[in-house]
Amino acid sequence: MWGASGAQAFAEGRNLFTLGIASGDPAPDGFVLWTRLAPDPFAPDGRAGMPDRPVKVEYEVALDEGFRQVVRRGAAVATPEFNHSVHPEIWGLLPGREYFYRFRACGQISPVGRTRTMPPVTADPASLSFAFASCQAWGDGYYTAYDHIADEDIELVVHLGDYIYETEITDSNLRGVTVPSQFGTEAKDLARYRIQYSLYKAEAPLQKAHARFPWIVTLDDHEVVNDWAGDTVILGRDPNPPPEVFAARKAAAFQAFYENLPLRRAQMPDGPRMLLHRRLPYGRLATITMIDTRSYRDTQACGAAGPIADCDERLDPARTLLGAPQREWLLEGFRSSGARWHVLGNQAPMTETDWDPGPAKKLAMDPWDGYAADRAAVLGAAHDRGVRNLVAITGDRHQNYACDLKRDFNADDSPTVAAEFVGTSLTRGGNGADMTEEGRKFLAGNPHMKFFNGQRGYVRVDVDRERWRSDFRVLPYVQQSGAPVSTRASFVVEDGKPGVQAV
Repeated sequence: MWGASGAQAFAEGRNLFTLGIASGDPAPDGFVLWTRLAPDPFAPDGRAGMPDRPVKVEYEVALDEGFRQVVRRGAAVATPEFNHSVHPEIWGLLPGREYFYRFRACGQISPVGRTRTMPPVTADPASLSFAFASCQAWGDGYYTAYDHIADEDIELVVHLGDYIYETEITDSNLRGVTVPSQFGTEAKDLARYRIQYSLYKAEAPLQKAHARFPWIVTLDDHEVVNDWAGDTVILGRDPNPPPEVFAARKAAAFQAFYENLPLRRAQMPDGPRMLLHRRLPYGRLATITMIDTRSYRDTQACGAAGPIADCDERLDPARTLLGAPQREWLLEGFRSSGARWHVLGNQAPMTETDWDPGPAKKLAMDPWDGYAADRAAVLGAAHDRGVRNLVAITGDRHQNYACDLKRDFNADDSPTVAAEFVGTSLTRGGNGADMTEEGRKFLAGNPHMKFFNGQRGYVRVDVDRERWRSDFRVLPYVQQSGAPVSTRASFVVEDGKPGVQAV
């Protein structure tokens, strides 16, 4: 361990906490805390200006922002192997309480963060408020939405994937700013993934939202590479690399993801494997079930990810998006959870999305449409087992939808068994538009889709014992900073009545 005097001399005049602080995966008696020491976060070697030696990082948890009532103190070791990140897990706290936390390293004190524990698992809380977001491409716009999320009266944030994009960032970005040359290549190795996270996490609005609330996070495709599936890449500029090459890339991507997010030891990657599906109960009011729709899936049907027509392979009952073990885990959760609301943290749209408003079907193969049997199995089991109030919250599409989920989208008379709210991107795609030609086609070709919007933003959720309400919060622009936020539309789900209703 580095001696205190040497560490302080190294840190003198250098901010170690340039990437902020965070908390995540709250439980009734605790949470995980996070920070990463990075005095030179954009250093091309990915080491963020830190020495090749471990550093002691102390932390405090208190009942008050002034830290007069400290309830936990401890220390973690930030090592070069994990890019000088720390993930201390805090236990033994009171349920349903607000806490404050901070770090100390090399004589420096971090900003203060606010977090909270979940209610007791046997409690019946009256309500829960949270926001969900996804798809925050740095080069496509400013993170103003996170300033607005930080100002919301909510308890937590759910991030549904594409926290970074692996693609190169050049001076032709939609922000119109000059970018250091080390960002001009695609991320494929650990050093490059690390500095990509540094660029994103250096954004003040993102740091503000992390410091205000605990986050529950998962990844989608761009944390690794576009449209990856299990152990395979079918698209991109380097299609179908040898398995060992892609495994090495996945391992690097997973490690960088873990190093930069408030994840528990249970989510620490083991090479190209990472356990991301997990359940987080909010008393008996709701269970948040995070699933992983990337790691265990079959390759996309008919060798395509985008919309195509006449792909019977997508109906193959043997094809899976979740993998059999995860699917059985999910279905067992339907049986065993007594929650009033079942929240499914899902990466790509579960609803059928027909891109052809005529009698034919044209469907994308990357989301659940390419794995129709798996979708029917999940929604059918939810219906047969009497799952109460299943609601999917989803990212990926860069558009806002409110949808009824049918037991079987291939049967015209199939009942509605659940609801899905697809949230738009935070920035991906630039400014966006309220309605697009694609949106008109979707509404014409998908009667179960009740709302479409193509602006940028996030979704705020307020749920109580009687109903769920989703507010689609949108910004008029993201290619300049400082945009205001407004609620474009609101939809509710009534307790015991599957499907969405406009407010």
